[in-house]
Amino acid sequence: MDRFFVEKNNINLENNTCIIEGEDVKHISKVLRCKIGEKLEICDKENGEYIAEIIGIDKNTVNLNILEKVNINRESNLKVKLYQGLPKGPKMEMILQKLTEVGVDEIILVQTKRSVAKVDDKKEDKKFERWERIIYEAAKQSKRGKIPKLRGVLSFDEALEDMRHNDMNICPYENEKTTSIKKSIKNVSINNIGIFIGPEGGFAEEEIEKVQQIGANIVSLGHRILRTETASVISTSIVLYELSDLGGDE
Repeated sequence: MDRFFVEKNNINLENNTCIIEGEDVKHISKVLRCKIGEKLEICDKENGEYIAEIIGIDKNTVNLNILEKVNINRESNLKVKLYQGLPKGPKMEMILQKLTEVGVDEIILVQTKRSVAKVDDKKEDKKFERWERIIYEAAKQSKRGKIPKLRGVLSFDEALEDMRHNDMNICPYENEKTTSIKKSIKNVSINNIGIFIGPEGGFAEEEIEKVQQIGANIVSLGHRILRTETASVISTSIVLYELSDLGGDE
């Protein structure tokens, strides 16, 4: 069953109706060619999920009748914030897609010393629109209960300041040889965690020193050197497996 996110104020639980607007209308009517009577999954972006039946389609809206509420929590109780040193375009798209699928809560883009890519102000750069659409489509495909936030671009120091608000932070670094993520987070009880991943060229030594100064744990991802797009997904997966619902036990 196809899944769509709608604004919470477009869901009326008193009369069990829902309205879909925007780009999804065209997708439902022109791409999926849905008809009246067909069912869709509807999510309010806050983990509220419903099965609804199409009762009307026009150029601007799809009207639905809510049939039932789905009682399933698809979101982890642990909030993962992934700080990503800016990689080149195609890698960024993969990172956004896969992190959304795995279950990250927020993705923050960071300009580091070795970042090659540059991104202008969000209002002036069409890349953000495309990246947010990639996150949205990945959230639908993976049946997330919410859409991860995309923020940035932060300077390195701005990212460090933001990380101070997390319960815990980890930073994979190729020169760290002994402390694994599992060892670093063993027996901790936290509500949120920050993960800082370097760009293609990795972190400069002085950047790692600054990360350590705010109390972040420098960790190893093993003896092999991983690409930035691999490191971000692997790190998030390990954290969610060890501390949350990725293993299926919650």
